[in-house]
Amino acid sequence: MSDNTMKVLITKIGLDGHDRGAKIVAVLLRNAGIEVVYLGRHQTAESIVRSAIQEDVDVIGISCHCEEHLTLVPEVAKSLKSADVDIPVVVGGIIRRQEVELLKGYGVSEVFFPGTGKKEIVERIRSLGKKRVGKI
Repeated sequence: MSDNTMKVLITKIGLDGHDRGAKIVAVLLRNAGIEVVYLGRHQTAESIVRSAIQEDVDVIGISCHCEEHLTLVPEVAKSLKSADVDIPVVVGGIIRRQEVELLKGYGVSEVFFPGTGKKEIVERIRSLGKKRVGKI
């Protein structure tokens, strides 16, 4: 799969309005040749899943800088399961290290912390997208 066929949805969830990191990741992925759908701030689990399905994305990236990831990310996972769709979800932002296993238990594929290298982000997202395309 070439990168130009990979599509990633980047969004903010809930009331969190700090979107600088999400925008930086969106530009980073675009510069790496990956198509990006940027939903912006204040999205719900339902709007994220609906857009991911409509846009036929390979990975969903959610940025969160508040505690809402502990309640809203599981809603995304539940909505994906209800729709019978297998799209990897990655989460970045202000996440406590002790929450990683909890988030992975909800179905999150990867958690990115502040300071994660650009190359690592791109490589991990490419890897997740390629695994999904391989299942089709």
